[in-house]
Amino acid sequence: MKTMQVDVAVIGAGTAGLTAYHAAKSAGANTVLIEGGEYGTTCARVGCMPSKLLIAAAEAAHAVARAPGFGVQADGVVRIDGRAVMDRVRSERDRFVGFVLRDVQEFPAADRIRGHARFVDNHTLTVDTHTRIEAKSIVIATGSHATYPDSFKTLGDRLIINDDVFNWHDLPKAVAVMGPGIIGLELGQALHRLGVRVAVLGRGGRVGPIGDPQILAYAIAAFSAEFTLEPDAQVVDIQRDGDGVVIRRTGSNGSEETQHFDYVLAATGRAPNVTDIGLDQTTLRLDAKGVPSFDPATTRCTSTSGDSTIFIAGDASNFIPLLHEASDEGHIAGKNAAHLALGQEQPSGQRRAPISVVFTDPQIGIVGGGFHSLKPGSYATGQVSFEDQGRARVLLRNQGLLHVYADIVTGRLLGAEMLAPEAEHLAHLLAWALQNKMTVAQMLEMPFYHPVIEEGLRTALRDLQAKLRAGQAGHNKAV
Repeated sequence: MKTMQVDVAVIGAGTAGLTAYHAAKSAGANTVLIEGGEYGTTCARVGCMPSKLLIAAAEAAHAVARAPGFGVQADGVVRIDGRAVMDRVRSERDRFVGFVLRDVQEFPAADRIRGHARFVDNHTLTVDTHTRIEAKSIVIATGSHATYPDSFKTLGDRLIINDDVFNWHDLPKAVAVMGPGIIGLELGQALHRLGVRVAVLGRGGRVGPIGDPQILAYAIAAFSAEFTLEPDAQVVDIQRDGDGVVIRRTGSNGSEETQHFDYVLAATGRAPNVTDIGLDQTTLRLDAKGVPSFDPATTRCTSTSGDSTIFIAGDASNFIPLLHEASDEGHIAGKNAAHLALGQEQPSGQRRAPISVVFTDPQIGIVGGGFHSLKPGSYATGQVSFEDQGRARVLLRNQGLLHVYADIVTGRLLGAEMLAPEAEHLAHLLAWALQNKMTVAQMLEMPFYHPVIEEGLRTALRDLQAKLRAGQAGHNKAV
């Protein structure tokens, strides 16, 4: 086993790890990047990009189906070629992965260490049986993996996760999606619009990241009108049945329903990849799930004796598992790890305003900490329905509800939750305003073109401003 001495060792070559490597190298640190799996990042291989490719195909199919509403009649029957859909998904997915592979190949060969890394102590790693690395600072960026109940394992190859979907060569006839979170909603609706019979089943009543009760109720009604969505399904039994799966569940009227599906897509969550990297050999403080405690601002992990020289970034931290957050965390972790290793300055960092988008139709957008972060009685809520909003009606996309929240004393924006057309753009405007600590009055001084979806945001802000002037705290009682 050869031994290497470096300033910074980064474990994991996903989005967070690659960014951490670049940041540490830019700061002048001797840095190595360790990867035990395939290069390519979760986003490019099985996450953001292939899912959006599938959604784009679904949106094209839905646009054709919606055309008669504009008086446009398509000749003949619209046919969805499942093989062609999946050919494009895989082909474009491979291109995105190729871009990442090309970038990695440009790193110096000596900086790229292949194999599984394990901690020996706070400053030492072993990679398989071939390399021992002694590092002044270490960045954990090992990503996450899909999780599901052990009972699902009896389904064998009829059980799939989102990773498997993007390797399909054709579309199946029926899929049960277990979990109406971000992944479950996006893939469930997309598959439905591509002609797959879909049932999205959950437990506990949650839908995506929505916390606002009124937005949640609107979302359940909107999605349920298009495809089967049961956020709190009473599943009696799930069994393998030949080349498929049979699911028995109890309906709201107490009757039992049995349905057959080709696959069960488990979208029941993800867990950080931290259980087999030897964290028990370090002095890090671990939470109940075995994830190191850390400072979100600096990404620096905490040890039993105080601060450590170990940092954590991306999905491995189990903090905000989104690509842009992983990139930010990677940059902060790599820079701080390098500065600490080189004795230049103490770790520092600044996080951006939280923003989350779910690419359903209508889209879901969360800005700030969301509804559950609000203190009752300290805020006012402005709202707008998109059902009668001009641009939304022109586009036949007039579904949705937006709530914006502001501090009742200062008038400063606190965040927003929405189910809306073009929520990805509305959420960005609101996140920029939140990060710049703008008041509602200041936001209303900004320009709004006509006719655009953003005029709906202005309507909600005007409603919010009126309530702030009236000193009306709390949440609206009616939509």
